[in-house]
Amino acid sequence: MLPDIAAHAPTLQAWRRDLHAHPETAFEEVRTSAFVAETLASFGVTVHRGLGGTGLVGVIEGTAPGPTIGLRADMDALPMDEETGADYRSTAPGRFHGCGHDGHTVMLLGAARHLAANPPRRGKVHLIFQPAEEVGLGAQRMIEDGLFERFPCSEVYALHTIPLYAEGTAAVRPGPTLAGIAAFEIRIDGVGGHGAAPHTTIDPLQVAARLATEISSIVGRHVDPLAPAVISLGRLSAGTAPNIIPASAELSGTIRTYDPAVEALILKKLDAICQGFALMSGCTVACTQKASCLPCVNDPRAAAAAAAAAGEVLGIGHVHTDMKPLPFSDDFALMLDQWPGAYIFLGQPGAMCHHPTFDFDDRLLPVGASILARIATRQTMEGASA
Repeated sequence: MLPDIAAHAPTLQAWRRDLHAHPETAFEEVRTSAFVAETLASFGVTVHRGLGGTGLVGVIEGTAPGPTIGLRADMDALPMDEETGADYRSTAPGRFHGCGHDGHTVMLLGAARHLAANPPRRGKVHLIFQPAEEVGLGAQRMIEDGLFERFPCSEVYALHTIPLYAEGTAAVRPGPTLAGIAAFEIRIDGVGGHGAAPHTTIDPLQVAARLATEISSIVGRHVDPLAPAVISLGRLSAGTAPNIIPASAELSGTIRTYDPAVEALILKKLDAICQGFALMSGCTVACTQKASCLPCVNDPRAAAAAAAAAGEVLGIGHVHTDMKPLPFSDDFALMLDQWPGAYIFLGQPGAMCHHPTFDFDDRLLPVGASILARIATRQTMEGASA
């Protein structure tokens, strides 16, 4: 770890636990954004607010022209209850930092403190604090608000802790790293009625139940077995009572792939299945795509640079560069689609992300901050990959 960052570990922990106790979900990160802006300003960092709503960018200028390195952290919490029992647990019912974004935000603040005191000799650093990663809309909103027209980058990097890797290790790979995601919703409208007279109804619940099982065959029968893909349903909603056939039903789920063409094929087959059930049943069946995100694809040279920076902090033998792509998704992919860069994982113990007992390991705060700072320093000194 960088000595000055390690020396401030207690402060980083206090910041993280404060954010953890006051979680804010997508596009509601008002308190979090204000805290970040005030903290950056206290370091002497120039702050630009209001990108994508609650997003902001801090700018650290070097002393000579050179590459611009973007470092991104996500700020939003999840709409779920916490079960950690921690003294600093969420004070907001139904909101919880169950994915570690409180830690990511503080790691970037820790890196910012170091970089503000030790600005790059060449180029500059853009500190990107993004809202609404969990709903896959924050990066797009910031980009639509002119993020990269106002703050262009030579490279962009993001770091995420995850319990899939051992504490004290990091992982980064070239090429596809995280899956793309498409969220869909299916609404089925029929004719409701009495459960004793089903022949007088057009039953949408029967269609929903059959669709729920039929959808799983799309990947198994229409996608090349060598092209990874998964389709999962997360919600089926219908009815109000056991003796009433409802007038409508809804299903929703996600598609995850590493290839946009495979995603398009699955969506096409999904729509065809819905129309087939509509013809068979007499119901109206409408499938709509609610959100989508590209896969995260790491630039090979940027991935190597990230691995080298992580190796300087953890020891090169503790950095995995042969990791397999993971089926999770992150809208940082939209930033990687515009600039070369890399998405890095830092291992931590404990429950998996999005579990009600997940808690960020505060010992990682100075580690992650040091890795981000080393990436910025190395890449401004040595030149960006593109």
